[in-house]
Amino acid sequence: MANSHLEHHLILLDHLRTILVALGEAEQVPEESHALFLERFDELRAQLPVDPIESQYLGQDIMCQVITRYPQIAHLIPRDLLWYFAGDCLHYMPDDEIDLYQALEERRFEAQENEEPFDWNQEKHLLAMSAQDSKH
Repeated sequence: MANSHLEHHLILLDHLRTILVALGEAEQVPEESHALFLERFDELRAQLPVDPIESQYLGQDIMCQVITRYPQIAHLIPRDLLWYFAGDCLHYMPDDEIDLYQALEERRFEAQENEEPFDWNQEKHLLAMSAQDSKH
């Protein structure tokens, strides 16, 4: 269960990296500092599966830097990554979104405790739909 949760976030990191690479290829950012930033990003990607707990601070730093260094792609950062790394990343999430992710996390832990399967994306979709219904 925990491995699929980690794997989900590794896939999202890979997706975000392709966006960052495309940004560099489009010559939208200074090449030298961008290359150094990608090296740090790759460090995070390599370290995360080895030591997820120790990687949290580096992940927070990297996600916040993506937002401040590349504001033109801030809206493309998967929200799951902001939640996963938490800390300062949560400043970029509105309260209602944080509430949704807290409920999602509670469902995940409950499923884990009961040794039940849990599909993060499906549960997130269901929670988002029920939140929309309650607004109407």
